Amino acid sequence: MMDWLVLYLPGFTAAYAILAVAVASPGPGVAMILGFAVSEGRWAAFMSSLGISVGTAGLALATTQGLGLLMQQVAWLSSAIRIAGVCYLLWLAFTAWSKAIRPPDVVVARVRAMSMGRVFLTGLLLQLTNPKAIVFWLAISTVGATQGAPAAVVATFVAGAFAISLAGHAAYAVLLSSSPFRVAYNHARRWIEASIGVFLTYVAFRLATDRS
Repeated sequence: MMDWLVLYLPGFTAAYAILAVAVASPGPGVAMILGFAVSEGRWAAFMSSLGISVGTAGLALATTQGLGLLMQQVAWLSSAIRIAGVCYLLWLAFTAWSKAIRPPDVVVARVRAMSMGRVFLTGLLLQLTNPKAIVFWLAISTVGATQGAPAAVVATFVAGAFAISLAGHAAYAVLLSSSPFRVAYNHARRWIEASIGVFLTYVAFRLATDRS
């Protein structure tokens, strides 16, 4: 147990840090959660966050099994994806700094009344088809967190990705159900986006200079 922790922990840490930023930065998922929170209430917002988190686990599994295997078999693909990941992270950092200078309000997505099962499915499908989430996972794939890892390590990685996504999106579901928090969040957007921009720049630099 300790052997694989020592071997894979650095990759896990880097991947989860990028994922945490992806969860923290508002996008279509947060807009949808906010829409359910406003129109359907906290429970619907939580169910949509659960669907998003299951979608995150699916993307994590697809990344480790599909893209990871290709990166092992095609030598140049790892470098190409690394370059693409660095460029995209820098673009996200630039976008975050732009929002820090002129922070936009979080837009409430329009949602219609539906059963909790359909709310869950809506969150799941949104995440699986969300370009922002997909490209973040492309960036995560460049750190090689589970490259050559046994099934138990991959399962642990996917479970961790699910837990991080659920913790972040469920927190959005609870907090965005409160009108005072939405107002406070909008006021703090400048500092949040600036911090995200700095972190993304650091991650991009690490990916660009990592020779492992």
